[in-house]
Amino acid sequence: MKIVRKILLYGFTLALLLAIGGGAAVAIALWRYGIGLPDYSQLATYEPSVTTRVHAGDGRLITEFAREKRLYVPYETIPKLVIQAFVSAEDQNFFVHRGVDPVGIIRAAIINLQHAGEDRRLVGASTITQQVAKNFFLSGEVSYQRKIKEAILAFRIERTFSKERLLELYLNEIYLGNSAYGVAAAALNYFDKPLADLTLEEAAYLAALPKAPNNYHPARHYDKAVARRNYVLSRMVEDGYISAQEAWTASQSPLKTAPPRNQEFVHADHFAEEVRRELINRFGEDALYDGGLSVRTSLDPRLQKIAYKTLRDGLIAYDRRHGWHGPITRIDIGGEWANTLAAVPQPAGLAPWRLAVVLKTRNDRAEIGFADSAQAIIPFAQLRWARKRLNDATLGPPLQRVEDVLHVGDVVAVAETDEKSSKKAAEIWSLQQIPEVGGALVAMDPHTGRVLAMQGGFAYGDSEFNRATQAHRQPGSAFKPFVYASALESGFTPSSLVLDAPMVIDQGPGLAKWKPSNYSREYYGPSTLRLGLEKSRNLMTVRLAQHIGIKRVNDYASRFGLTQAAPSLLSTALGAGETTLLKLTTAYAMFVNGGRLVTPALIDRVQDRRGKTLYRNDPRECAGCRDPWREGLPEPVLPDLREQRVDPATAYQIVSMLEGVVLRGTGRRVASVGKPLAGKTGTTNDSRDTWFIGFSPDLVAGVFIGFDVPRSMGKKETGSSVSAPVFRDFMAEALADSPATPFRIPPGIRLVRVNAETGLPANPGDRKVILEAFLPGTEPKNRVQPVLGTDLPGGMETGPETIGGEPVAGGTGGLY
Repeated sequence: MKIVRKILLYGFTLALLLAIGGGAAVAIALWRYGIGLPDYSQLATYEPSVTTRVHAGDGRLITEFAREKRLYVPYETIPKLVIQAFVSAEDQNFFVHRGVDPVGIIRAAIINLQHAGEDRRLVGASTITQQVAKNFFLSGEVSYQRKIKEAILAFRIERTFSKERLLELYLNEIYLGNSAYGVAAAALNYFDKPLADLTLEEAAYLAALPKAPNNYHPARHYDKAVARRNYVLSRMVEDGYISAQEAWTASQSPLKTAPPRNQEFVHADHFAEEVRRELINRFGEDALYDGGLSVRTSLDPRLQKIAYKTLRDGLIAYDRRHGWHGPITRIDIGGEWANTLAAVPQPAGLAPWRLAVVLKTRNDRAEIGFADSAQAIIPFAQLRWARKRLNDATLGPPLQRVEDVLHVGDVVAVAETDEKSSKKAAEIWSLQQIPEVGGALVAMDPHTGRVLAMQGGFAYGDSEFNRATQAHRQPGSAFKPFVYASALESGFTPSSLVLDAPMVIDQGPGLAKWKPSNYSREYYGPSTLRLGLEKSRNLMTVRLAQHIGIKRVNDYASRFGLTQAAPSLLSTALGAGETTLLKLTTAYAMFVNGGRLVTPALIDRVQDRRGKTLYRNDPRECAGCRDPWREGLPEPVLPDLREQRVDPATAYQIVSMLEGVVLRGTGRRVASVGKPLAGKTGTTNDSRDTWFIGFSPDLVAGVFIGFDVPRSMGKKETGSSVSAPVFRDFMAEALADSPATPFRIPPGIRLVRVNAETGLPANPGDRKVILEAFLPGTEPKNRVQPVLGTDLPGGMETGPETIGGEPVAGGTGGLY
């Protein structure tokens, strides 16, 4: 018995020593690996990276910005079925363990021992809490040190956070393949459904993915994916979440995922890029790409679609007028020509056209082939426009046959037509080319400054350069309305007379003499201010600016947001300073809105991921908007906070004169729209830049067209021939369903019937009679009026020094 007692005593002592040693070892390990672990308390405020979505004014999606495509969903909105599926698949004892699951570890060890030597994936024992610790704080390194740290963090995290918070973090953070982060994004990407609509078998499939999403791809590894899904279903039965019958029924369902969704985005790339820049400036890159912002913009998708089409059509029309600039490239059509063509890079802006290679040419047609080996023809009539482009933007001789322009091996852009050839019923395509010229179109609400449409070029892919906001160019005669408005506020009237005659101006010491001229190179004598603006007379404009002072003119223009680099030069009166299309269009908006300041705005509202408003473009508060409605209650009145920059009467007088530009002046091409419209053309020296800015009572739009590296657009190409047709086509479609609304007349305006040529009160029998807008008491009362510019012989006026015998330079004259 003594021997037995000694053995028991020694055994107990040894066990005690082993226990103490083991405990000490565990304590040392916990101390060693617990030092320097990350601060897990940040999980309390952690919010995963979420996609920022940018919407048009009608709610349609424009674009998304994200580093990880994720939709965040709070725990309360995650269906119980989804939670149960993930718990069964990943951590059966999640709701009872304290971060590490000893039962799970033992079970995993036994299963792995039973299948030792078999080619099977080892069963893991990491809990959901451990996965949270690894995903948020540790690397993916496979080592026992990391597992120890993971376990320590899991214990600590469980003492601090609720099970619900841990599940919310886990289900929103995990990567589930198919570019989906989190269960909400996965439900959309795999099944095109919100979480609430998932079926049992779909929820089980998502729960099968965390371990290795690529190994269970529904198409590439279908059998594996189904087997893993069915395994999750069996675990849900084992855990009591579903019945065996429900599991069997779900397991018999084929794994059907939705095809990739062609989500409809509003095509507005230049607009979206401007919004992106503004969001970064306001909130920073992290908020944009990780913050899950909801951005409501001012974009009107209908107007944007019209702007896209009309600008492209206008650029193509101009480009065709100036001939063919050659094939995109040339290839050898011997052998596998279709494969060779398929390897040719697609030029930006090609869509909706296609690339084709010329296989054979005849006098009356070219036979072409596509990358899919299909063939078609281009008849001579569909390429007759493609005359050779000469260096001075003129055209070579008319084409006589197809071989004059196309050759075998040429790779060209072609567009499908509705025609069929009588020869073998071949499809007929037309020859196209991507324009070299650039341009932009902007449309705004003149009363709020909200940008409704913005197209910054032919195609965003060829250049991210936005010609609406980044191209600083001379506006030419599009600046003249600000000279005339300044004159009206200086005491002139639309009927005041200014001499249209030659003049030479000394601009000061060190500056060349300047001899401006009209576009027509003709002179028309005394003419009314209205006529000077309608016909875009340069000499009248310069004489007017010199009389009232160019500094005063430019100070006046600055009220509209137009500043000049050289404000003392008279040439700025003809638009020699530089501006952007967006700024100039905004300035014109202030004429038609009654002279009130507006700022161009692309963003209406920004909310964070939880719906809190971070930014609102309209700062006005509506005190009565939330009051209960009752019969007879008047509508709430919102205050008008816009600053009055110009007298409303002056603004209307300019609107009336610009309406005359459309009816009788350089903008006559626009009159065919058949609605009240006003606007002004603009062209610079050598036809380098062409403009048309105009408006209806409730819509303002601007068009700029010119080469990115300025060069002549060709003789006789002006704002009237290049930009005005684009404005006309845009307005015709934009206003197609709108009534013909006349321009609003403010108080303090008196309309008088006058002779359109003389500006004097109309006599009976006068044929050209218009209603002219005057301030009360300023209408002409005498049949003879003073003429500005007749105070010097021949209309000659000088600057600070006499002209003497010095040579006269052209300067920057000739803007029209």
